[in-house]
Amino acid sequence: MAVKMRLTRLGDKKAPFYRIVIADSRKARDGEYVDLVGTYNPLTNPEQVNINVEKAKQWIANGAQPTDTVKALLVKNGVLAEKKAASKSKATKAPKTEKKAKA
Repeated sequence: MAVKMRLTRLGDKKAPFYRIVIADSRKARDGEYVDLVGTYNPLTNPEQVNINVEKAKQWIANGAQPTDTVKALLVKNGVLAEKKAASKSKATKAPKTEKKAKA
């Protein structure tokens, strides 16, 4: 069973409210889920995010894969450490091409 940590949508039309849940990746977005980890309200200023940190870390340790949006929320709230992108390799290639162009 492929388990994902993702958002399920609640709320009215043009007034979304989300739950952060653990669900089988084959289930529908708003379908059955295994566990409720937190909530996310994008309409408040600032955005309101409530996450049960212990549950989130436990599920990630057990192999649950967060979606891109949930991963961004977890990093923003300090549950996950932000990983550096591999852009360093691209930056080192750029000066070499400039030197070749000058020669």
